[in-house]
Amino acid sequence: MEYVELNNGVVMPVLGYGTYLTPRRVTQRHVADALDAGYRLIDTAQNYGNEREVGAAVRASGLGREEVFVTSKTQTSGYRSTRAGIEESLAAAGLDYLDLMIIHWPNADSRGTYRALEEAYRSGQLRAIGLSNFNREQVLEIIDTADVVPAINQIETHLYWQQWGMHDFLAAHGIVHESWSPLGEGQTSMLRDPVLIRVGRTHGKSPAQVLLRFLTQNRIVSIPKSLNPEHIRENLSIFDFRLSDEELGAIRARDAKRSQSGWPAAMTAEERY
Repeated sequence: MEYVELNNGVVMPVLGYGTYLTPRRVTQRHVADALDAGYRLIDTAQNYGNEREVGAAVRASGLGREEVFVTSKTQTSGYRSTRAGIEESLAAAGLDYLDLMIIHWPNADSRGTYRALEEAYRSGQLRAIGLSNFNREQVLEIIDTADVVPAINQIETHLYWQQWGMHDFLAAHGIVHESWSPLGEGQTSMLRDPVLIRVGRTHGKSPAQVLLRFLTQNRIVSIPKSLNPEHIRENLSIFDFRLSDEELGAIRARDAKRSQSGWPAAMTAEERY
């Protein structure tokens, strides 16, 4: 595993396991499989409805709590509801603290929502706090009004929307770029890309492994999701090779600046290019 250091000194794995749309009835089993395979970053959210099962898998894993980095996301707006939501997330997961909590998306009172995260951060309930799906102006609004600079902005990032404008902006402010949908939410056309296939043949790796290595080698935290035990293990097996400068450039040239999810309404033209 490789790691990134957040702007408060907390260390986070650069590759994790996502649980978006994982049904509650199977979440604990698949998270347990991921932990057994060697993942140490697990990403969940209040909106996913599976924090309880993620927490159960972490507690049953036999790993020390400090060995597993758990991220969750708010689905609330404003200070009061977010403070209550943090307590509910901790109770559901059965954990004394979360390693990271982020605002899932901009809302009517993002500043109040973030203030609740800051308070929970200062109390030790959260080891780091951040954002998700915030564009440049929205990030600046938080920075300008907050005491704690966000540690992360989690945004859609993959082969066809690499987000380099946003990446450079976040880096300039000491904020880590994290990718959701790093494999394009299972879009098979992305994993049939000829450049990924060619580079993969050179290294004896699948297109998915090449893409994840491209992101992590650029220090973009990635949280692929799979319910296939073989793919869960395969997605983690990316740290035994490095892409050359030529390969990195060829993959970067595949950026189409195009969302797979329809989320780009939240992004500015400057961030796209």
